[in-house]
Amino acid sequence: MHNMNIIVCIKQVPDTTEIKIDPVKGTLIREGVPSIMNPDDKGALELALQLKDQFGAHVTVISMGPPQADVMLREAYAMGADRAILLSDRKFAGADTLATSYALSGLCRMLDYDLIIAGRQAIDGDTAQVGPELAEHLGLPQITYVADIKRLDNGKLLVHKENEDSVQVLEVEGKCLLTVLASAVEPRYMSVSGIVEAYDKEVEVWSADKIDVDENLLGLKGSPTKVFQSFPKALKEPGEVHEVSDEEAVELIVSKLKEKHII
Repeated sequence: MHNMNIIVCIKQVPDTTEIKIDPVKGTLIREGVPSIMNPDDKGALELALQLKDQFGAHVTVISMGPPQADVMLREAYAMGADRAILLSDRKFAGADTLATSYALSGLCRMLDYDLIIAGRQAIDGDTAQVGPELAEHLGLPQITYVADIKRLDNGKLLVHKENEDSVQVLEVEGKCLLTVLASAVEPRYMSVSGIVEAYDKEVEVWSADKIDVDENLLGLKGSPTKVFQSFPKALKEPGEVHEVSDEEAVELIVSKLKEKHII
């Protein structure tokens, strides 16, 4: 069995625990908000590194974004990735999920791979569209909501896919794309030697001319969707608290349900 070549798609996102929304523009206020590797993508990288630990694999991390995504790609190096490529070009600006997945597919076509792993969704957009769209652009079978991957002796992959109330176990042959749930995987920490070495390694920066794409389908030009408005979740008003006995509680609940015409 040859060493697998694995591509992992990762995205730098604002830490949403610290993000706010501009009430006038309805856009995310990113200034002063720390950036992190998207949690589901970190889970995807961890599963790729587990395959590397077990069978030997060459792991290439790819991302599309501004030059400051370099820091996140070095974090991937420090965790154990072998190669890092950042797609960065003004021509990619304003890309929606379709234009993003199209650009990433142009990069993947330039690389030799057996498997592509991505996070299920990004915490700044929550669309869960880029992974599946990338699979469609590349004509690959896909499995979403992946919690675990094992490589079998015959070279096939045994994949655990989480459903709402069950786990599906699937056997996959040939090239495919998987999207991973962060909640199912505990990512490793960066090693001290890995952190030191990460800064000696090259993060390759590729522009739009270096990949096999139609430039009309990139960035804002290639984006059929626009965000009309974003807004934070509204907080519910606090409910009433009644301290009563069990019998009174039953009567109170019944009267409230009748009041609302539920019963």
